[in-house]
Amino acid sequence: MSSTSGASRTSLLLAYIACFVFWGSTWAVVKVGLEDLPPLRFAGTRMMLAGLVLLPFSGLLRARFGARTWGMLMGVGVLQIALPYGLLFVAQQWIPSSWSALLFSTYAVWLLLVGRLLLPDQPLTPLKLLSAGLGLSGIVALQYEHLHGLGLTGLVLAGCVLTLVATVSIALANVLVRRSLAHVPTSLSVCVQTLSSSLLLLAASVAFESHLPGHWTPRALLSIGYLAVLATAVTYQLLFWLLARVPLAVIGVMPLLDTLVAVLLGVVMLGERVDSSLLVGGALILSGAALANLPPAPPSQEPAQAPQDAEPLASTPRRAA
Repeated sequence: MSSTSGASRTSLLLAYIACFVFWGSTWAVVKVGLEDLPPLRFAGTRMMLAGLVLLPFSGLLRARFGARTWGMLMGVGVLQIALPYGLLFVAQQWIPSSWSALLFSTYAVWLLLVGRLLLPDQPLTPLKLLSAGLGLSGIVALQYEHLHGLGLTGLVLAGCVLTLVATVSIALANVLVRRSLAHVPTSLSVCVQTLSSSLLLLAASVAFESHLPGHWTPRALLSIGYLAVLATAVTYQLLFWLLARVPLAVIGVMPLLDTLVAVLLGVVMLGERVDSSLLVGGALILSGAALANLPPAPPSQEPAQAPQDAEPLASTPRRAA
């Protein structure tokens, strides 16, 4: 892990570890918080607090964009935060946190496929097709034992489908950001999307969860605080700092590491079962994600004055838990 701005290796390493540990722990913390709060209320409150914490660092009050850019930011926020967070929090009521994390780690694969559809400069190479095949095979393997012997209940199936829909939604949002909102600073984009989406999530909670009790226990408040402050605001600031100082390939490994943290915490903290489907499915999914994160091979004998090709779509971590 090399530094490009004089930061010490220890600082870089600690920031990097903090990112994947905080993000990896979100799945278990969400599972704990859902014991006290309905999913949409939980997600909306977490996003509202996270947006308020990010606000001083976002430059929102100094931003000067047209109505179209603000509208696109909030619209993409629906795909990036409001819809997927709502779906993921609902889905985690029915499936283990380790499953949620592994299914979400197919994000890198969906990013390649959606990018190919919407960005003409993103070809599907044999390596990318192999990564997609491994990811999809892992999804099937993950549910193998439920399909044979344990019984795949409707709620388990719904949880898996909602998680995958949320993952595809985030991949689509990131492609749209690259195509139309690349001029907006990332910190500002995250803050606007988080705040606007929190309002939608809380409105959806009023519409669909008004009959459900919410227990604002110390456990619930700690879960919201941890997710909003440490796993969102602090982690994104650390990520922005790291992006300027370490190679993108190093950042690309982070989703694999935080998925491993999520699976480990699901087993240790929540007593989730380790079976062959988890091991085989997880290995296939993580292998596919690893291949999707491989940097493209440099072109051979490129003329010195040739114009640069379009930058390949990078699967920078976009956590949705």
